[in-house]
Amino acid sequence: MERQKIFDNTEVAFQLKSDTELERAHFLFKMISIEPLVKIGTAVTNFAIKANLPVEGLIRSTVFDHFCGGVNEDDCLDIIERMYELGVSSVLDYSVEGKESEAHFDAAMEKTLKIIRFSEEKDSMPIAVFKPTGFGRFHLYQKKGEGKPFTADEQAEWDRVVDRFDKVCRLGKERDVEILIDAEESWMQDAADQLVTEMMRKYNTESTIVYNTLQMYRHDRMDFLKAEHEVAKKEGFLLGYKIVRGAYMEKENDRALEKGYLSPICESKQATDINFNDAVKYILDNLDTISLFAGTHNEESSYLVMDLMQKKNIENADNRVWFGQLFGMSDNISFNLANLGYNVAKYVPFGPVKDVMPYLIRRAEENTSVAGQTGRELMLIKKEKARRKLK
Repeated sequence: MERQKIFDNTEVAFQLKSDTELERAHFLFKMISIEPLVKIGTAVTNFAIKANLPVEGLIRSTVFDHFCGGVNEDDCLDIIERMYELGVSSVLDYSVEGKESEAHFDAAMEKTLKIIRFSEEKDSMPIAVFKPTGFGRFHLYQKKGEGKPFTADEQAEWDRVVDRFDKVCRLGKERDVEILIDAEESWMQDAADQLVTEMMRKYNTESTIVYNTLQMYRHDRMDFLKAEHEVAKKEGFLLGYKIVRGAYMEKENDRALEKGYLSPICESKQATDINFNDAVKYILDNLDTISLFAGTHNEESSYLVMDLMQKKNIENADNRVWFGQLFGMSDNISFNLANLGYNVAKYVPFGPVKDVMPYLIRRAEENTSVAGQTGRELMLIKKEKARRKLK
């Protein structure tokens, strides 16, 4: 199939969706395409949940079921297995956000360990994921990154954070399950980066188990990637990077403005795209020492990875190169890549409906802010509806 047409095959893209699910997707993306509606819907949903109004059923049957696998791991199994039959793996993502107690951090770690054990038994789940702030307080990372001294209590708290990272990465190594560690806001990221590099140094010896995440809307990330590579080559360990464009742009720019420092965000979407593509090229040029997880909904970037792999004679199924998209989005990329034998994984969020709402709201807001994303989804859904002769 010619290059431009690969991601236009809606029969492959939506083969898992029933007519009813396709209709729901059409309705949701139509709603998400109206920015004022997203803002109103977000405010109303937040209010309804805080006021304990009975809206969970409605949320569950619409936006939750489209963007999430279920409320717990077992709930997700059916869709995980169905996707895997079509060549798409799953990354189970416990998407509960904003909890800041030691009990919650321990619970998040236990949940991640459980997913790794779960993953070991399932070929469909070769990768696990967690967020740094799922394992420790945001403020602690920030203070550590700024080089400010910890109190004795804070040091003990930080030691527990390090221990949680270590337990998860060690089990990943033991069970041969790869661990993706998400990136967050720049002012806490330095400490997270140092900790993830320490885990790579310890566990990425024979193969790549631990992956850090680089948000390429940050103009300093290429320099960071190259500097880390020099360290890894010198010390003899492997690197793994999930490359994404980024998820906190407005927050980053607002804070930089408020505090009077240069924003870490690239000056334009085009500069971000160039940065992302440069990172992909650099990693594929150094695939003997760096593994790539290309987390992107961008078709051009996906084609770039495919083209470079072909030029460099990298097999489609080489385990050092993965593509990743979010569940409920860009099925045209995920399933068409899998159909050609590439390694593809969907991030499948799960958790109690109320606790996952911050994640879902961010998804809706991101879709309205990414130019063309929702329009492309809608166009493909309409095309498939026409192919199926649905009204």
